[in-house]
Amino acid sequence: MENFLSLSALQLFSMVLPLLTLPYLLRVIGFDHYGTIVWASSLIAYFQTLTDYSFRVTATRDVAIHKHNQKQLNLIYSKVITTKTLFLIISTIALIAIINLYTPFYKERAVFYLTIPLLLGYALFPEWFFQGIENMKYITYLNLSIKIFFTLGIFIFIRQKADYWMYPLFQSCGYIGAGIAGQYILMRKYKIKFYLLPRRIIGQTLKQNFPIFVNQFVPNLYNNTSVFFLGILTTNATIGVYNAINTIVNLGVTLIEIFSRVFFPFLNRNKNAFSKYKNITLGLAAAIILFFLLGNKVIFWALHIQDPDAFFVLFILSLGLMGYTLYNIYGVNFFIIHRKDKLVMWNTMIASGIGLILAYPLIKGWGIFGAAINLSFCRLLMGGGLLKKYFAYDRVR
Repeated sequence: MENFLSLSALQLFSMVLPLLTLPYLLRVIGFDHYGTIVWASSLIAYFQTLTDYSFRVTATRDVAIHKHNQKQLNLIYSKVITTKTLFLIISTIALIAIINLYTPFYKERAVFYLTIPLLLGYALFPEWFFQGIENMKYITYLNLSIKIFFTLGIFIFIRQKADYWMYPLFQSCGYIGAGIAGQYILMRKYKIKFYLLPRRIIGQTLKQNFPIFVNQFVPNLYNNTSVFFLGILTTNATIGVYNAINTIVNLGVTLIEIFSRVFFPFLNRNKNAFSKYKNITLGLAAAIILFFLLGNKVIFWALHIQDPDAFFVLFILSLGLMGYTLYNIYGVNFFIIHRKDKLVMWNTMIASGIGLILAYPLIKGWGIFGAAINLSFCRLLMGGGLLKKYFAYDRVR
């Protein structure tokens, strides 16, 4: 309960603070400059997944299992830091090359260059460790420090359009500061030590983590593709309605994700508790979906949505939430815990590949409905595929 409340408080602040800063930011720097910032962040996001290299799942799993073994914790930490540093160097070189070679990026190079240090902050921040030892209050404290620092920086220093370059500067400084503080806690409180490791161990780590890395990276492609094609084939107003409704549904996704992250380390040590976790999570997902559908008028009033098709879009996207829930139950908290990483990887790759293929024709034919159908279909395909494999696996056992 403490871990759940810690992460819930963090997510609550994460959702509330942008509601305070975004209107101010758009009024001061304008949509053009804000679009540049978002563009830079989207580019960095691909390399963030590379730098993490699935340690958010795999390292958390390993720490949860060996949380009372100091020698193993030192080994896990050393593997994570070495691998993250390797990919951080590769990512930085690649980003600098891309920014210098692509003219639109180069014209706004100050923003892009100031966004790159975010990767260093992500690499330093030991969220995987705190989650693995089930002491998630540190995640909340450090992340809240980032967001408060970031929010104050926006209101105090960004006063005119020309100040837009400060946005990525504050963001990068906040994450780097939190990362350094997190490393200090690891060294001081948990006595974690870093050791130089032979290339053989790093090679094994890369090989072992690859299935989960693919599993974490591929869904980003189909998820973004729906919005991308919606922008090409429809209007900006349609994108606005779709994003607003999807943002509400993603609040449910966030709650399911928190629940999954809280139970993941516990289930690694207590696999017999899976059935109880499954029933609780399915009940939570059903309650969230029911809340969205019954409260649709209030939701649309708050968001100023008057589109007559909005309820059907909400209904379709809400169905996808159940698919996402099934993926977390059977993928993350069953098969990955049982070391069936490749099974989850192939299931994700197939579902994501189908989503990439279907995105254009669905959106071309049905517009906003096509985008909603594509996202929900992929989520149901991923979750349903793992549910089917679970029944087959359970019969064999």
